[in-house]
Amino acid sequence: MALAPCFVSFAAIVFISSFINSLLLPSAHPLDLNATILPIFDVDLLEFSLNLEYLEADFFLFGSFGQGLERVAPNLTRGSPPPIGAQKANLDSITNGLILQFGYQEVGHIKAIINVVRGFPRPQLDLSASTFAKVMDQAFDRPLQPPFNPYANNVSFLIAAYLIPYVGLTGYVDTIPKLFSTTSRKLVSGLLGIESGQDAVIRALLYPLRQVKVPPYDIDVDEFTRRISNLRNTLGRAGSKDEGLTVQVNEGAEGRVQGNVLAGDQFSLAYNRTPEEILRIVYGSGNASIPGGFFPKGAGGRIARSHLPNGYH
Repeated sequence: MALAPCFVSFAAIVFISSFINSLLLPSAHPLDLNATILPIFDVDLLEFSLNLEYLEADFFLFGSFGQGLERVAPNLTRGSPPPIGAQKANLDSITNGLILQFGYQEVGHIKAIINVVRGFPRPQLDLSASTFAKVMDQAFDRPLQPPFNPYANNVSFLIAAYLIPYVGLTGYVDTIPKLFSTTSRKLVSGLLGIESGQDAVIRALLYPLRQVKVPPYDIDVDEFTRRISNLRNTLGRAGSKDEGLTVQVNEGAEGRVQGNVLAGDQFSLAYNRTPEEILRIVYGSGNASIPGGFFPKGAGGRIARSHLPNGYH
């Protein structure tokens, strides 16, 4: 049976497009021998995800181990400067063990991503207590006294950890439908699974403590999570995509519960965030073109750098 001319033309277009992509994408590396060269759009999205993975890796490693990628996997830093202000947290043995697992998981994530794309050196990170304190001051719309210190104790560190993996997982939810390659979708689905698990563990650890005061403040855990979520919604500038450990009953699962151990929309599906929304949040500026917060010199990769003024390139 003869093939329809339109089908032949379409096949020719796909072949030519794939060939051109292979010439334009020297930075894309196959996951295995059966993998294909990735479309440039996939490469950009995968490289963007490295920013949050670098951030999480060093935060969790330093918090539990007292040292970061420079010690654990120095080849992954590519000669970049160490994070500013990162330190060992005062954690009990069980929490320390969980956070250490998270740290090594993030090392694996970075390796998995740079198996398929070239990536970039770790951006300058700021994990100092003062950076977290500024975030909390923003969240409460007033300076906390004394300034918030994420490394002071178990509860404070878990509150600080509440800040990070959730942002990454919402990014992966947004990324998967945009990817062209099966290799890319498989990779990001795997990343999303672990990031979602980390966020669930953090929320589950905090949930029974929701009425406990976060030392040294007269503010309970529930209010901290609510304030942080509201801040991320404000900075993201894309509506409500974040929820604390409790919500109004009509906003809970099926409109029937106030407890909110996992955040989700009206159908209990995970929220999504674009790269631009994520940049607005992690910069703390509400603007993808104004670096700051955890990335004082801006995030890496073509997507993030495309938003920065020339002075940051």
